[in-house]
Amino acid sequence: MYAREMESGMVLIPTRFVWPYGGRVVYISGSFTGWTQWPMTPVEGCPTVFQTICRLPPGYHQYKFVVDGEWRHDEHQPFINNSIGIVNTILLTRESEYLSPMLSPQVPPGSSMDVDNEAFQRAVRLSDGTSPEPFPTISDADLEISRHRIAVFMSAHKAYELLPDSGKVIALDVELPVKQAFHILHEQGIPMAPLWDFSKGKFVGVLSALDFILIMRELGSHGSNLTEEELETHTISAWKEAKSYLKSQINGQGAVSSQIIQAGPDDSLNEVALKILQNGVATVPIIHSPSADASNPQLLHLASLSGILKCICRFFRHSPSSLPVLQLPISAIPLGTWVPKIGEPNRRPLAMLRPSASLSAALNLLIQAQVSSVPVVDDNDSLLDIYSRSDITSLARDKIYTHLNLEETTIHQALQYRDDPFSSFGSNTQRCFMCLRSDPLIKVLERLAQPGVRRLVIVEAGSKHVEGIISLGDVFRFLMGS
Repeated sequence: MYAREMESGMVLIPTRFVWPYGGRVVYISGSFTGWTQWPMTPVEGCPTVFQTICRLPPGYHQYKFVVDGEWRHDEHQPFINNSIGIVNTILLTRESEYLSPMLSPQVPPGSSMDVDNEAFQRAVRLSDGTSPEPFPTISDADLEISRHRIAVFMSAHKAYELLPDSGKVIALDVELPVKQAFHILHEQGIPMAPLWDFSKGKFVGVLSALDFILIMRELGSHGSNLTEEELETHTISAWKEAKSYLKSQINGQGAVSSQIIQAGPDDSLNEVALKILQNGVATVPIIHSPSADASNPQLLHLASLSGILKCICRFFRHSPSSLPVLQLPISAIPLGTWVPKIGEPNRRPLAMLRPSASLSAALNLLIQAQVSSVPVVDDNDSLLDIYSRSDITSLARDKIYTHLNLEETTIHQALQYRDDPFSSFGSNTQRCFMCLRSDPLIKVLERLAQPGVRRLVIVEAGSKHVEGIISLGDVFRFLMGS
């Protein structure tokens, strides 16, 4: 929250201007700069969004942006024609009309400028005193058209289209020691792997980061039947048998199903996506059996929602108008989990953690809230990092888990273990991906379709105040109407 300032007896209001439409070099120029060009800086984590803060006196102001040498105005904001062409306008009310900054208001959706006082936001008007156009909302007709066309595409295309031209798929023998298995997951940079049982000649399940979370909790609990020494020789198959007890402790939620969830290469993309969503798994193995009795199965690929979304984006990239919802800002769509507003009833809270929280609290939250990741924020709820289920496998490196106390280890320390510069990921790998509430759906889909991006944290431009989170599962539940 920016405090109001005084200059020569005049109140100055810190006002944030945002240009969210890309460019290499962006300036702002307005009546408050003497029409000189003031530089704007890219928002960390959002290189296509530029922002700056100017201190303005109450009154009427005009401004434009200079993007890569070209004069531009924000078409989504109030504008008028004047002597230098089309400009945006803003009217800041008198000081006596301000509300207390303790209200911490939300940023108006789609705004190229946000200020820290709700009265300012309500006071944005055209020069004749009329209100700006209302923010677009989704219509039932547009939503139905978009969902129908996506359903037609997903039903007509098969799982084999997800197979890459080249690549590798890792499977683990069920007789492999659990410790070694998690070391492999970490070294290969994968969150899960299918399990192969040689005695049965078939795939019998998957081993995921959630299994390691349960094992870490079991090791850290009093009266545990599993010791660190046993973990050296404890096989995956033995762990699967012991896991039935733990599954009852977490309301039946478990990473390894009694029967593997799989798909065939001729299954439609719609069928694959439904299997992922309905079973709460991150991936589904694509398995082909050349014989009628399903013997000698061949593991072809691990299908994910990210791969399916990539196909959707590629197909509709050159005809975005055929999906009306693509151009709508995400704040106008019932998508993702958002921080509840004051007085807003019946909304699921967004789980967040402070860096000082214990690793034990984080693991409990990942399981109990049934989420794959939790934003890590400072005391102002500004985004610092994100901790996800897959990050737990980094503790398998060099037996870090053997000398950790889950209650005493903080999230800050756990993130340092994860970001070890000598790990296979490397400290420069971006893990925290962000978007703005004003971003159109098409932009969000394209980012989520990129390799390694499983979720986007919705932040306020500039402050990185967390406003919500969108996962791949959220996107498909919205697009498929499930």
